[in-house]
Amino acid sequence: MATDIKDTAYPVDAAAVMRLFPARPRVLALGEPTHGEDTLLDLRNGLFRQLVEQEGYRTIAIESDCTAGLLVDDYVTSGTGTLDDVMEHGFSHGFGASAANRELVRWMRVHNDGRPASERLRFAGFDGPLEITGAASPRQALTALHGFLAPRVDAGLLPCTGEALDRLLGADDRWTDPAVMTDPARSVGRSAGAGQLRLFADDLVALLDAQTPHLIAATSREAWDRARLYGRTAVGLLRYHFWMADTSPARMARLVGLRDRMMADNLLAVAERGPALVHAHNLHLQRNKSAMLMGDRLEWWSAGAIVSARLGDGYGFLATALGTIRHQGVDTPPPGTVEELLYALPEESCVVDAPRLAAALEDTPPPPRVSPYYGYFPLDPAHLAGSDGLVFVKDVPRSRRDDRGPARRPACR
Repeated sequence: MATDIKDTAYPVDAAAVMRLFPARPRVLALGEPTHGEDTLLDLRNGLFRQLVEQEGYRTIAIESDCTAGLLVDDYVTSGTGTLDDVMEHGFSHGFGASAANRELVRWMRVHNDGRPASERLRFAGFDGPLEITGAASPRQALTALHGFLAPRVDAGLLPCTGEALDRLLGADDRWTDPAVMTDPARSVGRSAGAGQLRLFADDLVALLDAQTPHLIAATSREAWDRARLYGRTAVGLLRYHFWMADTSPARMARLVGLRDRMMADNLLAVAERGPALVHAHNLHLQRNKSAMLMGDRLEWWSAGAIVSARLGDGYGFLATALGTIRHQGVDTPPPGTVEELLYALPEESCVVDAPRLAAALEDTPPPPRVSPYYGYFPLDPAHLAGSDGLVFVKDVPRSRRDDRGPARRPACR
């Protein structure tokens, strides 16, 4: 078996990855089983550079706030702002603290300098403005959408004024109260004002769509795309807040599903630009149904599963599995696991044909690995056949830290 695996293991580079697919995927998703490890981000950065240089990829999208990510995109495309500022304010979940993320942004800015717009690399966050402790106020997204439309369409077509939005939104801390995650009664998501805001958001998005030819001609495709992002985000946040007020047993499963629905909508929009590399947790990108324990077992369809169903062969997924994360108590893989078989290979990292590996293991299904560290989700062997490739990283050393950014959070949010 080890010989069979060795024969299908290749260095993690663009050429080896592309051999896994009949044609270049429009969305190439690279998963990770844990967050906050620069070894995995360095591997991602290297693969992205090769995909840019050899395969014509022009966008990278990561599991970070889609609205904050606009700051990063502005910096890498046009030099707006400073590197320190975008690392502090352009990432969510503490990802701005990563030295590898900083290097990615720095390299993209250098690469884009002096190039025409059609050849510039783009950055996107594709997560909603969400944290495990709650969700952002819909103010930024709603007011930005209204602000885009108000000077460009007849006032009589607008469903509301900016003042009406401001009055209904109220204080932002009503929306961001972290106690809501454990006490649905504190949520304003089902108040009369929130209900009115949902109607306004829906009408504003409908108006944006109906006025597409005029708005693109009056501004640009880029400005219209950004307004669409604000519209998706406003509608998604208001829906998320509505269900945060739910008291049924399905509350948390619905919330994690809604989050990935927002992610999927953003990825489909990214795919319209052309080939993109996407990087996030395996649970957000896999084709199989995702599951995790948050008190109860939660199951939901990931963003990757949704996008794969929509794009077909235009979506490709590489799961990542690890050997050790010794600084987190994850030692040599247990006997019989897929990770143990791969750990015996000489390469520090490699990519293998996941369906072929799954077929080779079919007669003796390996047991799943159990992690002693809550922030690491080991490979589920039953999901191998649902991946196009499996990236294996043998040993993950402690990450270097960029102390100019906020602390990172290691678990899947």
